[in-house]
Amino acid sequence: MSMPEFSHAFREQLQDLFRWRRDVRHFRRDPVPEPVLGDLLRTACLAPSVGLSEPWRFVRVDDPRRRAAVREDFARCNARALADHMGADARNYARLKLAGLDDAPHHVAVLSHPDPTQGRGLGRGTMPQTTTWSTVMAIHTFWLAATAVGVGVGWVSIIDPDRIKTVLDMDPALELVAYLCVGYPAQPASTPELERRGWERRAPERREWIRR
Repeated sequence: MSMPEFSHAFREQLQDLFRWRRDVRHFRRDPVPEPVLGDLLRTACLAPSVGLSEPWRFVRVDDPRRRAAVREDFARCNARALADHMGADARNYARLKLAGLDDAPHHVAVLSHPDPTQGRGLGRGTMPQTTTWSTVMAIHTFWLAATAVGVGVGWVSIIDPDRIKTVLDMDPALELVAYLCVGYPAQPASTPELERRGWERRAPERREWIRR
């Protein structure tokens, strides 16, 4: 089988996909069709993984009680994070919408097995954290695939990972890597919301190679 050729038009569209893959915090409440969600998971599993270990575990969180417990944990952690900011930073932080937990129709927890038997340890002897990185690759693949079909994803990181694993009744040995809000974006945008709201700006120097 020969590798396909990707046209200039496709490469330009791919750049658009990268540009429009944003962290979504404002969602419509209508659900994403189940076949679409299934396709997104299958595409996510095309991601590379160290030793072909596929350490990721994608968990749909549908139980309203579990969702409410996650929301409570976010509120607690967010209040603590707000207390770490002072002055104008605190005021700006308080105005940010940092999660779509209330509106997103789908919640997806992504966990990672730190030492899966699949892959038989290949490539992990000196860098065991590559299982986590592999799971992040799967998340990013899921995110790009979602963007391509008009579905938004928001990564909620202001939570206590161990508490969330307990809420979800997951194996304590697994690592919680991400808690994702998934749904159709209410306000699609090609620039990060934190940039639009003046919280941070991109650093032009990151576009330059560091040479040694």
